[in-house]
Amino acid sequence: MPGLDGIEATRQIVRTAPETAVLMLTMYEDDDSVFSAMRAGARGYLLKGAQQDDIAHAIRAVASGQAIFGPGVARRVLGFFATPLAARHPFPGLTARERDVLDLIAAGRPNSEIAHRLAIAPKTVANHISSIFTKMQVADRAEAIVRARDAGLGRS
Repeated sequence: MPGLDGIEATRQIVRTAPETAVLMLTMYEDDDSVFSAMRAGARGYLLKGAQQDDIAHAIRAVASGQAIFGPGVARRVLGFFATPLAARHPFPGLTARERDVLDLIAAGRPNSEIAHRLAIAPKTVANHISSIFTKMQVADRAEAIVRARDAGLGRS
């Protein structure tokens, strides 16, 4: 969706028409994407590649007030809640190195300093940042910083 991602579109739809049921159909199945969609107001979450019958069932279920998740997403949601809070990392879809980079971004560090601190090439930092933005479904550094700080990162 050019100019607008699914999370923001959901947020705007629900804000404008709260009675509207939103079903996300996406390729992202990481915890952060699923929970961001739920926080934005989505009532359902299916992965692209779902069978047409499953999509039709999900549409009817969400329209009737139910919440519905595809099987893989449902396992992730249940696993998330089965994991003790202390064991959870913010943005579990990110690798440990990506979380390190995000933490330094949230602390306001420039790419050159991140590269120096982590003893990696500046190009590697840029690659990590690109991957982070994709996984977090954010458009820019400012949005990533806000979400990272909300999750407690950037205080180091």
